Order: sequence, then C-alpha cells, then structure tokens
Amino acid sequence: MLRLTHIGLSVLSGVLLSLAWLGFPGWTLFFALIPLLFIDRFYVENKDSYRGVSFWFYAFLTFLIWNGLTTWWIAYATFLGAVMAIVVNSFLMSLVWWLAHTARRYFKSNLGYVALVVFWISFEFFHFHWDIEWPWLTLGNGFANNIKMVQWYEYTGALGGSLWILTMNVLFFNILQNLKKRAGFRPLFYPVTGYIILLVVPLFYSFSRYADYTEKGDPLEVVVLQPNVDPYSESFDRAAENEKLDKLIRLAKSKADESTDLIIGPETIFESSLDWDEARLHNNFHYRRLSQLTEEYPSSEIIFGATTLIFYDSKEDATITSREYNGRFYDVFNSAIFIERTGQNQIYHKSILVNGVEKIPFMRYLGFLRNIFINLGGASGSLGSQNEASVFELKDESKAAPVICYESVFGEYLTDYVKKGAELIVIITNDGWWKNTPGYKQHLSFARLRAIETRRSVARSANTGISAFINQRGDLVQTTEWWAEAAIKDTIQLNDEITFYVKYGDYIARVSVFVSVLLILFLFVRKKTQK
Repeated sequence: MLRLTHIGLSVLSGVLLSLAWLGFPGWTLFFALIPLLFIDRFYVENKDSYRGVSFWFYAFLTFLIWNGLTTWWIAYATFLGAVMAIVVNSFLMSLVWWLAHTARRYFKSNLGYVALVVFWISFEFFHFHWDIEWPWLTLGNGFANNIKMVQWYEYTGALGGSLWILTMNVLFFNILQNLKKRAGFRPLFYPVTGYIILLVVPLFYSFSRYADYTEKGDPLEVVVLQPNVDPYSESFDRAAENEKLDKLIRLAKSKADESTDLIIGPETIFESSLDWDEARLHNNFHYRRLSQLTEEYPSSEIIFGATTLIFYDSKEDATITSREYNGRFYDVFNSAIFIERTGQNQIYHKSILVNGVEKIPFMRYLGFLRNIFINLGGASGSLGSQNEASVFELKDESKAAPVICYESVFGEYLTDYVKKGAELIVIITNDGWWKNTPGYKQHLSFARLRAIETRRSVARSANTGISAFINQRGDLVQTTEWWAEAAIKDTIQLNDEITFYVKYGDYIARVSVFVSVLLILFLFVRKKTQK
C-alpha cells in the first residue's frame, strides 16, 4: 500500500510539472513538487530502514512523466531520439534529486532544502553549457505564457523563475508539514510570512512594471514571411528550390512597400548546399533574385535561412566537422544570410546545434558516428558552426541578432548578441518537424521570455508557423496561423538599453554552482566522519 501511495504521488508531481508546458497557467508550478517532497520526507525520516536508492526510483518516475508528457513530440522526427532524450533527461534530473535527498539525510532540514535548490539550478545551468545541452524544461520556462508575472526576468533571466518555483514549493511544503503536526503560531509564522512575501512582492513588481513599461527605441518596419513548406514532403531539386523562391518573393511583395526596412524569411528555406557556396554567392540565381527585391523596395534589406558550405584549401585547414568529397574538404552550415541594401551580404552560422540532428555530441571522441544521423533534410548531418554570436549591421547602423531555431531557448547566449549591439532579435526557425503538437507552441512561448530578459522586440519567421511579432514586454503583438502560408507586417522598436540580466547573465546559477560545490564537499566530509 505504501509503495502504491508513493507511486501515485510521483505520478501526480509529474503531471503537475507538465501542465505549464501544455498550456495551463504557470502558477501550477508553485505546488507541483509537493507530492515528491512528501516522498523525500518519508525516506529521510526512515533513513535507517530504507536506502537512498529507494527514493531515486520515485524521482525518476516523476521526471519520466514530466519529460514524456511535454516533449513526446520529438518522436515525429525520430522515435529512438525521443526515447533517448526523455529517458536520459529524466535520469539526470532524478540523479540531482537523489543527491539532494542524500544531503537531506546528513544535513539539518533547512540546509538540506538549500542543497536541493542550488543543486537543481546548477543542473539547469549545466544543461545550457555542456555538449548535450537540453534546457527545454528549465523550470523558469514554465511562465512563458504568463509574461505579466515575470517582468522581473530582465534582472534574473529564466533561472530566477526556477529559484522562485523551488523556494515556493519548499515553503509551501513546510507550511503543510507544520499544519499536519498541528504546530503552534511560531513554527508557522516564518514560512507563511516568507511565502506571502515571495508571492506578493515579485507579482506586484511585475504587474506594475508591465503596466508602466513604455516601448523604447527607433521604429523599424518589418515584413515576416511564412512560406509553409512541408518538411516531410519537401524536395531539394532545382525545380523545388525555384518554387520556394517564387513563393518567398510573392509573399514579400504582398506586404512590402517603399517604407519597408527589413524582410525576414525562415530557417533553411533553401537547402541545396552546393548552390550556396559562400565564396560564390553572387553567382547564385536565388541570391540574385532576392537581391532584386532590395532594388524594387530601395529601403529594404533581407534576412533568410539557407544551408551553405565553405570549401577549405587543404585538409590541414579543415575543421573536425568537415566532410570530404573527391579529395576536397568542406563544411556545411545552417546559416542566416543578410542581403544588404547595397547587394552585399553578411552570414551567421548557427552556433548551438541540435544533438543527433545537426551535431554529434562529444565529436572529438564520437566522430566515428558522424554518418549515423536523423535525416531532417538538407540541414542535417554533422554541421559546422561558429564559436560565438554575431550581429547583422543594418543600413542605418542599427544591429539585429540573427537567432536560428533552437538558439532561442538559450537566454544567456542571446545576451551575447545584445552586448555586441543588437537592438532587435530576429528568430528564423522551421518548427514543421513537430507537426501540430505542443512543441511549436512551446518554442514560440520561449521567445517571449527572451524579449523580457533583453527588452528587445522579436520578429519571428517560422516556416510553417507560428510566425510572430513580440514587443519588449513579451506580448504577442501579431501572429500567423499554424500551417498556413502567410506574410505579416508591423513596425517595431529598436532598443539599445542594456538590462541587468544582459549585463550579468546567469549570476544566480554561478552562485548556485559555487554553493553546490561547498555543500558536496561538506556532504562528503559528513559521511566520512559519521562512518
């Protein structure tokens, strides 16, 4: 009976954690971890009868449900990849909780909960920076559709939301425990007071900030294109590429006029990489046709995505991701191309690549697997990348951040663009791989958090939707329908002010990592001395 109760509590926590990613309000996360904390408390109180691994099973079950309910849509691209992503991420999350549970067995109660909070935030930070990064389920992302609650992300980033959620869960659990024990006024006073303060103060600031915030910067008229090319039936021959070009130009002309400053197309709209040799772009028929748009609309410039390549003079010049054909070495890139009003171009190569689709993790050691890839069209395989963010310089000396697909999930990475002068965030993506699932909706919602963190307007071009304009408060100003050909136009503001988060990044995580190291050392000493 006890085992069934604990399984039920694990399942409940997993479901509650999933709700915010499935369209429910983010405040459900304030009590989502309570059932799992009850299980943790039981095994701490009965540590002489049960080993710590007993708790690990229930933690793994919770996170398996959370990962499964929220990211199952990966299976549309690869069933095996989805299973691996869900199981591995669940395992890593459960290890973090098992480590925190172990600390709770050896530390006093409050220090044990501090360990849980800093271990988890350190794990989320780690998931942004190691070679199989997967920060999709960062707890703070759960407020992506409740932007009026988290205007203070301009100071903390999404990890501030994770800290908020974890602390609220621990305080609420403490209150419930004291009520269960029929504790008096004094034991209840501190957690209740802390809970109220931590709930009211951030919300009061956020709602006030949202109401008072005024868009900053100079206006820029932008046209966003959504050609709606089905990635599962897409062809890459010359006729298919020409058809996509005609569609892109037709959509642009349906909205652009003499006052249009920027036209934006989606990620990898052109995927025949041999046609997009970066040393010979001006010989490319599609490039020349798009350049003509800047002649027809003299104020306009163009950003779009293509699969490009660079040839190297010798094997010694080639990179670890390069490929060989007839003795020549070259790299293929998922690129954003910017055609200036003058006809010249700037190119950005996607830096944060998708594991198993665009890169092999730990390439230096697993390079022999380079040919075993999920086939997602022209932009798959072991792609090349650039090492850091770079910006496009527009005609009026303003700057735009070219963010390609998955990169928009990485808050601190986007601050690098802003530090280099970006006054606008341009996101180009192709979310059609996930079909009509929560995946593309989640991806769109994360862009709203990036707008708040940086106080930059976002222009988002998604091949099959949802394309959107997002203002500096994170509001969806204008959106397209899903899986529909469309073009939208709006005037957005270019902002050059720097937020606290842009300046200092994920400082909450860095403090958490430092405290985590100290607590792990303390735990090691504690275990040795007790033995």
